[in-house]
Amino acid sequence: MGEPPSLMTHIKSPKAILLVLFVLAILVCPLKGGLRAGPSNPDEPFNAGAMIIDHIVDTYEWHIASVGDFHLSVPLPVILIDQGKLHVFMSSAFHHGTTAYKGYEIAKEGFNKGKIVRYEADGTLVRPLDFSITKNVFAVFVASALIIFLFLHIAKAYDRTRRHAPKGIQSMLEPLILFIRDEVVRSSIGEKHYEKFLPYLLTVFFFIFLNNIFGLIPIFPLGANVTGNIAVTGVLAFFTFMMIVVKANKDYWKHIFNTPGVPWFLKLPIPLMPIIEIVGMFTKPFVLMVRLFANITAGHIIILGFISLIFVFGKSNVYAGFGMSALSVSLAIFMNFLELLVAFIQAFVFTLLSALFLGMAVEEHHHEEHHPGGHHPNETHHA
Repeated sequence: MGEPPSLMTHIKSPKAILLVLFVLAILVCPLKGGLRAGPSNPDEPFNAGAMIIDHIVDTYEWHIASVGDFHLSVPLPVILIDQGKLHVFMSSAFHHGTTAYKGYEIAKEGFNKGKIVRYEADGTLVRPLDFSITKNVFAVFVASALIIFLFLHIAKAYDRTRRHAPKGIQSMLEPLILFIRDEVVRSSIGEKHYEKFLPYLLTVFFFIFLNNIFGLIPIFPLGANVTGNIAVTGVLAFFTFMMIVVKANKDYWKHIFNTPGVPWFLKLPIPLMPIIEIVGMFTKPFVLMVRLFANITAGHIIILGFISLIFVFGKSNVYAGFGMSALSVSLAIFMNFLELLVAFIQAFVFTLLSALFLGMAVEEHHHEEHHPGGHHPNETHHA
């Protein structure tokens, strides 16, 4: 019965809750989207690529369904700062991107396609500061609120049931929390330093895992492609990078700028090894960012690609469309189940790599010149 109080301490840590709120504040700015185009011509050939991109990119409204020319969607707040003035209105003012409002409109082409822009009298394009609550931002709020609720609920459950077996949500999530703590964080960072990184890594794992799962459920307010947005994965990777930079010890920086055991001609006159090490330091968060983004986006594209086959074949022949529907739906269902596994694996891999990188930053090195045997008498080795 000694385990639960320690676990409760980590779950109740205010740092984990504050970190979630910090994630929210950071993510509001980089996530920008657009609106779906207006009603399409039913006589036009089905464009699978446009449909897929339309479903995986961020938007200023939450599209639910379309029946003919009728589009059912949930408008979201548009928050702009332009020429020192604050403009707040709902995205429904754009009428699904077909009209302008107060001089602002959704760009339909070019580099700013899908973004809110304004044109000067001479035709110059102006991008206002955009702090809008887009589809992905709203989904981040939903997932973060659920994380806060779950962790606080589990923490209170430990207060009430210290002497009893866990039950309910507590019994469901405790094995997962213990797995991340013992098999990922503790084994990667080491007994001495793992506790100060545990709240952050637990938050990152559950944030990614829940958003991966929610992205597979096409029901409002779920179904957003949050972790398939490179801005989100970039911010998460940036958090890990900043923790490495801030928490790294002197041995870490010594191995970057003056790597022990490397011939001098690789350091002088051209600092070849330091350059390689510095590049590697920036490559690590880049890998974290791209790996999560690419895997989640690829899964959504494959599922939507299978669904698109129905309409591609249906445009040429109705019976071919019906025949393809059985195969496409079967493959899409299979991919959805596979994506459930990928949702956990990608959250696990991101957390594991972050823990490994943090472990390398705080690892204490003891060199042979001080201890001829090659090992410090108090040295411990961690994965």
